[in-house]
Amino acid sequence: MPKTIRELADELKVSKQTIQYHYQRLPTKNRQKDSQGKNVISLTAERIIRGKVAKTLVAKNQQIGSKKATKTSKENNELIATLRREVADLKSQRDKQLATKDQQISNKDRQIDQLTKLIDQQQQLQLTTVAENKKLRNHIQKLSGLLETSNPVRNQQENDKKEDIHKNKFNKSWWHFW
Repeated sequence: MPKTIRELADELKVSKQTIQYHYQRLPTKNRQKDSQGKNVISLTAERIIRGKVAKTLVAKNQQIGSKKATKTSKENNELIATLRREVADLKSQRDKQLATKDQQISNKDRQIDQLTKLIDQQQQLQLTTVAENKKLRNHIQKLSGLLETSNPVRNQQENDKKEDIHKNKFNKSWWHFW
């Protein structure tokens, strides 16, 4: 039974204009009018229009899917770009931290070298001081030994001086009477 354009549009869930568009592109032998002059769609015309509408819907769905894929692809590209920027920022921060740590380690190495030199100098000074102390002790011992041997001589010299002084006093005293 022939259908009207509106009935077919409602059945296929498309607009009346879509059906009318496909109907007008049908060969004239497939187009019919009813007694009132309204366009009606025969079974053959309906089959042809259903096929064209189905193709159009498939094409639209592919475009929508393609647009969604493009949209998804764009979103993915933006996400990838954002992640790359974040990775670059993190690498930059890591490199700065490593540079700081390298500088700190270098400073510590210099401090260790300086402290090692100071310890070496201190040890050398201590060894020198110990050697000088030994020399001084030896020198003091030698001097002590000389003093001990020279004490009797000194005692003799002191006694001689006392006698000289005593004689001088006596001599002075004797002249004193004259």
